[in-house]
Amino acid sequence: MWLSLAAGAMLAAGVASPSPRFLALGDSYTIGEGLPASENWPHQLAALLHLGAPEIVARTGWTTDELSVAMDAHAFHPPYDLVTLLIGVNNQYRGRDLENYRTEFRMLLERAIAFAGGNPQHVVVVSIPDWGVTRFGAQSGRDVAQVAREIDAFNAAATEISARSHVHFVDITATSRDRGGNADMLAADGLHPSAAMYARWLATIEPAARSALAAP
Repeated sequence: MWLSLAAGAMLAAGVASPSPRFLALGDSYTIGEGLPASENWPHQLAALLHLGAPEIVARTGWTTDELSVAMDAHAFHPPYDLVTLLIGVNNQYRGRDLENYRTEFRMLLERAIAFAGGNPQHVVVVSIPDWGVTRFGAQSGRDVAQVAREIDAFNAAATEISARSHVHFVDITATSRDRGGNADMLAADGLHPSAAMYARWLATIEPAARSALAAP
């Protein structure tokens, strides 16, 4: 009741309610390696949803354990209204074990839920894209069919854990494979997505993010 009265008083006084707070956790796909910050998908999503700038804890090359260590050192200020988690491609790239990924991903997801005030419905997990379809992938010497199978296995694990945790899970992997090797879908490094590809991801991410923000 007090909160309702306080909110009403703020509106009556012409003071805008605070914008929902958005935390994005991940790796190079979250920071948008090779692009201006405004063109990565968290910033594009924030603009679509009329949110303030997202708080991003991510770095190129991070695996699940490296993200966890960085989170230990970061000064978070929960609760957040929307928390996203996209992590695991570097585990796959470095040949890390799938069961290790399951364990560390589950721990990261538990922390993400805690940052969302303990409400899993305010958390959105984004699947790992398939880097094997890119120009870098084609030139890497890797078996790109095997890369695809391993990424599918990591995503299947994340899907299962997300379902059990009652968070939103969005699959952008199929989109990453559709025209993922085209020049206009890639940053200059031939590996990371362009702003145009990130915009295509949002067709799947945005509805889940809206549902998360609307959750009680």
